Amino acid sequence: MARLNMVEAIDQCLLQEMQRDERVIVLGEDVGRDGGVFRVTEGLFERFGPQRVIDTPLAESGIVGMAIGMAIAGFRPVAEIQFSGFAYPAYDQLVCHAARMRNRSRGEFTVPLVVRTPYGGGIRALEHHSESMEAVFVHVPGLKVVVPADPYEAKGLLASAVRDPDPVIFFEPARVYRAIRTEVPEEPYTIPLGKARMVREGRDVTLIAWGAQVRIIREAAERLAAEGVAEAEVVDLRTLSPFDHETVIDSVKKTGRAVVVHEAPRTGGFGAEVSAQIMERAVLHLEAPVVRVTGFDTVPPLAKLEDYYQPDVEAVVEAVRESLRF
Repeated sequence: MARLNMVEAIDQCLLQEMQRDERVIVLGEDVGRDGGVFRVTEGLFERFGPQRVIDTPLAESGIVGMAIGMAIAGFRPVAEIQFSGFAYPAYDQLVCHAARMRNRSRGEFTVPLVVRTPYGGGIRALEHHSESMEAVFVHVPGLKVVVPADPYEAKGLLASAVRDPDPVIFFEPARVYRAIRTEVPEEPYTIPLGKARMVREGRDVTLIAWGAQVRIIREAAERLAAEGVAEAEVVDLRTLSPFDHETVIDSVKKTGRAVVVHEAPRTGGFGAEVSAQIMERAVLHLEAPVVRVTGFDTVPPLAKLEDYYQPDVEAVVEAVRESLRF
């Protein structure tokens, strides 16, 4: 079994989905001859040609708007937005049309669309290239929001997203693109949307994250165990909408404590929703308040302060200690 990084796993998935279903079309800025800004679509243009791998103008609203029309017409478009901070011009298209079309047409039309976009910091880029605004899209009824944590997860989740009948926002953590390799089967496979992953079993505290932060909380759990502080359970949400609250609640009921970690701003971040769900469904099982480890309520800083802005292993370990001291 090959060991791939996330770029290679996503590229392989797109190739296989395009081979499997001729309705799958890739479009976006520089996705064709250049293979995308991170080379995620490398080789697809040579394989499938300009009719199925479409280089578009620099116009995010136009990219997503065209993809919505394609999806309604029966295609399976996969649109790339070069960085998530550039998706805002297309927000109107996603909210007013893609997310509502099934309800608006009373089920006559669906929008089987995937919008792929790298998100988050860790690559020493400017603020629009480093944002983590997934909660903005989670708040929109009708959109599914998926965030893979590693190459294996990325390939399986993307295949499910491409085959899904509804619009999916697929956030790819840019710092993970080439940072790690995992074993990835050559053959196509899917990972169900809406189902969290139990990364590590534990008994003392539940650590919850998604995307690049999953590696952070796993390392924190290993450190806590090595120091004899706690045996932490690690949960990767995978999909923020729909949110698998059952896996989270079952874990918290077992451990009695929860720490939620994300690099997005604290106020209104998805960690607040996770905390609220725990309070509503498991408050009598809690031994301490839910602790959040997050980014700050500011625009992502330039490279000099990036490490200070983002949660790290030390911050997660201290959050667990805080919970245990309560």
